[in-house]
Amino acid sequence: MKRTIYSTLICLAYCLAQPSMVNAQQKVKYPKTKTVKQTDTYFGVQVADDYRWLENDTAQDVKDWVIAQNKVTQGYLGKINYREKIKARLTALANYPRYGAPFRAGKYYMYSKNDGLQNQSITYYQEGLNGDPKVFLDPNTLSNDGTVAANLMGFSNDKKYVAYSIARSGSDWQEIRVKEVATAQDLTDKLEWVKFSGVAWRGNGFYYSRYDKPVEGKEFSAKNEYHKVYYHTLGKPQSEDVLVYEDREHPLRYHGVSITDDKRFLILNASEGTDGNEVKFIDFQSNKAIFTLLLKGFDYNYSVIDNTAEKLLVYTNEGAPNYRLVLIDSKNPARENWKDIIAEKKSLLEGVSTAGGKLFSNYLQDVTTRIYQHDRQGVLEHEVTLPALGTASGFGGEKKDTALFYSFTSFTYPNITYRYDIATGKSEVFRKADVKFNPDDFETKQIFFNSKDGTKIPMFLVYKKGLKLDGTAPTYLYGYGGFNINLTPSFSTFRLPLLEQGGIYVMVNLRGGGEYGEDWHKAGMLLKKQNVFDDFIAAGEFLIKEKYTSKERLAIAGGSNGGLLVGACMNQRPDLFKVAFPAVGVLDMLRYHKFTIGWGWVVEYGSSERDEAEFKNLLAYSPLHTLKKGTNYPATMVTTADHDDRVVPAHSFKFAARLQACHKGNNPVIIRIETKAGHGAGKSITKSIEEYADIWSFMFYNMGIEVK
Repeated sequence: MKRTIYSTLICLAYCLAQPSMVNAQQKVKYPKTKTVKQTDTYFGVQVADDYRWLENDTAQDVKDWVIAQNKVTQGYLGKINYREKIKARLTALANYPRYGAPFRAGKYYMYSKNDGLQNQSITYYQEGLNGDPKVFLDPNTLSNDGTVAANLMGFSNDKKYVAYSIARSGSDWQEIRVKEVATAQDLTDKLEWVKFSGVAWRGNGFYYSRYDKPVEGKEFSAKNEYHKVYYHTLGKPQSEDVLVYEDREHPLRYHGVSITDDKRFLILNASEGTDGNEVKFIDFQSNKAIFTLLLKGFDYNYSVIDNTAEKLLVYTNEGAPNYRLVLIDSKNPARENWKDIIAEKKSLLEGVSTAGGKLFSNYLQDVTTRIYQHDRQGVLEHEVTLPALGTASGFGGEKKDTALFYSFTSFTYPNITYRYDIATGKSEVFRKADVKFNPDDFETKQIFFNSKDGTKIPMFLVYKKGLKLDGTAPTYLYGYGGFNINLTPSFSTFRLPLLEQGGIYVMVNLRGGGEYGEDWHKAGMLLKKQNVFDDFIAAGEFLIKEKYTSKERLAIAGGSNGGLLVGACMNQRPDLFKVAFPAVGVLDMLRYHKFTIGWGWVVEYGSSERDEAEFKNLLAYSPLHTLKKGTNYPATMVTTADHDDRVVPAHSFKFAARLQACHKGNNPVIIRIETKAGHGAGKSITKSIEEYADIWSFMFYNMGIEVK
């Protein structure tokens, strides 16, 4: 996602206008939402939940409510006179070829490409780097509207076959299919009800993970339990797959398998949520074809990277909050026998990969990438020279590879693919994106500010050069702050209408993420979750104090856990923000664990049912429950989607209904409910353009900005 703005686009340039130039503020008449008395008791405390009925997404009254809300929302957005101009500009900006880094599979090289406005990227393959490219997998042929996504999952040992996944309408549910590589033809294999799975090839088939078929009508909302591992033999029906592992005593655990490059070790990872796992293994060179415990869970994170004979290379944060790479003897795995291969450092070791018989360590230093090449014993050979401060990814391959390809991006660097020679450590540009904008017109700054408790928090600001600090710039403040997830610099054409308008894009690295290791993560989870909201609020206050923007020109945005962030902060400081975008958010903190895989987040948030202190903490910030009647909330557009089975739409439905009931003031509070879309993965270009056109239109309109 990846210079000069063509003259044909100049007519779409943006400029600021005085609020008096903007259309008079629309008056919104919200659909009447019924309440049904419902009270739950937690540790002796009664909590009302009068919108519980909106959890039943298949009920007719809920469907009618969705239709009525979308009618109001589209009616409101349709009256913004520059909405179509923004959509046209977004379409023009997105219309350029985008490539993924190629990788080798036997005699073939494969890569993804999108010509520009194709809803889904196509996978191509060719013999050698100079061969003629041919279409290998085109998801656009699988639906009429681009709502089916497909991704390669793994190749057979001889590279004759590849498994790939199909996901419809953004759902987490997947089908696994198999193609013959040489012909790109599908085999008859079709595996259903797969979720959160990879494939691990061995022999004439592969291991994968799945759930039992859910109850009809509850596929996108029912709790997912008993994640199992199966072995599938090519050519056989799924009904004959062999159950390899299940845990009947612990229905709320994930189970996934991987296999080492030499196919000696089958690795089983079990986890009770999004943090902490347990590792078991089968050594196929032994006489025991049963799983043996290697690393007991669930206090730390472990990832088996590779093996050397009977010893396993494991990436972990045990004894190292910033992570390290250790060598563990599978026959004698006691901690006192571990050997550091890459020891913990001050910077976060974000990951380790292998290629060409080397180890590649990926560090984050103040949220930007550093890559180092080591030999297999961990001896540093050299640092990989990157073009600027930004984000690099790739650096994986097979032991016999002599070169690899990696990608680099930053806020003003569209994706660049480099070819890296492993022997010399030299990089050369392989492919650059040709985006219709000039990166020299913009600049990026990283700033550190103090949070409420004095903790220094970093954030990136991106804007047009020559920005005047007079408090008038429309500013879009984005954050996440959870689940050990790192927000790093990246490029997106969808932000450019904001920057061209003279606005500022801000990405803040909140506690709860993993940018500074496990200590940073733990400082924003469970009973310390309020730190994340304090960080985000402090970011807004800093931007206003330093005159980057003002309360009337500040928007906040985030998705999923970031939607929780926005919901909590707009409730705690409704006076600080003009516009709020809580997207696919976790907004009911007392019941989130009751739907699909929400139980997996208990390790991050806590539970309203297992511990009184956790209940009180959740109730104190739960966006649904902290709305107050008679409050003037920011102009708010809640966004969700009908096929979101990660954070079910009920969160957004209930929050929007209660927000409309509590809100007092002229700011609109609406909900945009997308159809045939999910939590975000696999969203088509068409739907993404439409969504961002609505976001920027809603934001500019409510800030009193005219777009010309």
